[in-house]
Amino acid sequence: MLFDSHAHYHDERFANDRHEALMKAYADGVGHILAASTDIASSRQNIKLAGQYDFVYAAVGIHPHDAINANDESLEELAELALQSEKVVAIGEIGLDYFYDNSPRDVQKAWFVRQINLARELRKPVIVHDRDAHEDTMHILVSEKASETGGVLHCYSGSVEMAREVLKNNFYISFGGAITFKNAKKSIEVVRYVPDDRLLIETDCPYLTPEPYRGRRNESGYVRLVAEKIAEIRNIGLDEVISKTAENAKRLFNIR
Repeated sequence: MLFDSHAHYHDERFANDRHEALMKAYADGVGHILAASTDIASSRQNIKLAGQYDFVYAAVGIHPHDAINANDESLEELAELALQSEKVVAIGEIGLDYFYDNSPRDVQKAWFVRQINLARELRKPVIVHDRDAHEDTMHILVSEKASETGGVLHCYSGSVEMAREVLKNNFYISFGGAITFKNAKKSIEVVRYVPDDRLLIETDCPYLTPEPYRGRRNESGYVRLVAEKIAEIRNIGLDEVISKTAENAKRLFNIR
């Protein structure tokens, strides 16, 4: 079954039909969903979701957009939440976003570092958000020894050259709906490059809906379209993509 390795069911766009959307995803062949968080409130909500649905797992973390609102108490609570349930399998999403700059860059960097260190203490992988911040993202991952926990760069947008460094540092690379867009030439090169055992798929729903449904709310069932595009790019069978990416996600997040 498919593994959607990054979704945001805490988002208000699922407020009216969250249960229905999750059950539809399961009916559509999505056997596992990782609910990634953006702040303390969504971390709590995603832990609750993981407790309600056998096929949902949670990551807890503070997104760079929300770093400006975080404080020492936030880190303490994050540590408590990370240990609250066995279904909390990662710290994320964390990282840097220089496209929107909703938080000052020095604040983003500081919280990225603090959460990597927390992940190392707790021995949990990290889910990394990197938008227009490739150089600083890699510098922090290397300098803070994030390779000790490993993790994934989600919705990967870097080059093949950067992918080499990502892989060297014990990280996986995940692709979402953006690889179906017409301007996805660079990402397609990376899809061809990434080894079978380091490849993940995701939706990032409700964002980044793949073609031909771009413009609609994204949902986990659409992760199949990402798998189909990868199968086409790599010239392999769809079943192989589905099984490999699910196996990889289970290994990374220690899901049995």
